[in-house]
Amino acid sequence: MQGAQVVSRMAAVLRVVSESMPNGMATTGVAKATGLTRPTTHRLLASLASEGFIDRDNRSGQWQLGPELYLMGSVAAERYDVTAAARPTVRALAAETGESAFFSARRGTETVCLLREEGSFPVRSFVLSEGTRFPLGVASAGLVILSFLSAAEAEAHMANVDLETRFGPHYKPALLRERTAATRVSGYALNPGLIVEGSWGMGAAVFDKDGQAAWALTITGIESRFAPERQLSLGRLLLDHAHRLTQQLAAGAWPTSR
Repeated sequence: MQGAQVVSRMAAVLRVVSESMPNGMATTGVAKATGLTRPTTHRLLASLASEGFIDRDNRSGQWQLGPELYLMGSVAAERYDVTAAARPTVRALAAETGESAFFSARRGTETVCLLREEGSFPVRSFVLSEGTRFPLGVASAGLVILSFLSAAEAEAHMANVDLETRFGPHYKPALLRERTAATRVSGYALNPGLIVEGSWGMGAAVFDKDGQAAWALTITGIESRFAPERQLSLGRLLLDHAHRLTQQLAAGAWPTSR
């Protein structure tokens, strides 16, 4: 394999293993998730393990993230970790709404959930947890960030990422354009149970110092908690918290990686 291709494939393997934490994933599962052959996947995993980026549980045979990533991550956190700044906002959202609240970051063509805080309402939605990734346009975080990209960037994303095949007919480009247009009008995104039936979500974008949608605040819950009249109050609350967090992060000049 050529050098750039190796790096790309290793990155894909690391992302898949990261998403499987804390339980880890078998070689066959990693191969299926990345679209690589099993022999190629095993060679990549073994190479990553030799450098400490991946560990293999001797009893289960599952691959997990290794200690070298922890060491690197602890150093990178000093530059990129915005969760300390966002955590009070996420907790406030959960307390004020009773729903599960989240903070996600944009990473290229995906969003990654960084924080989760449970609300007081006893029935909850479990679509998201820390480390969960979705393509832009999927779930309320991905939808709200996609909605506030430039028109050219949003169209390029929809042309290059086949969301319909992976997530179903609700993600046809024409329908996605309708949802992004509605999101730009209201300012917040609504996911009416498109990923898991009965699990609804709403989200507002958090912008970086350059005015780019880099993060998202979201809430999720069961359908009955998102009646039309409550959507308005939840939307206003999300936008208010997102605006204040945008100002806070801009003042701190946090770097982003789009």
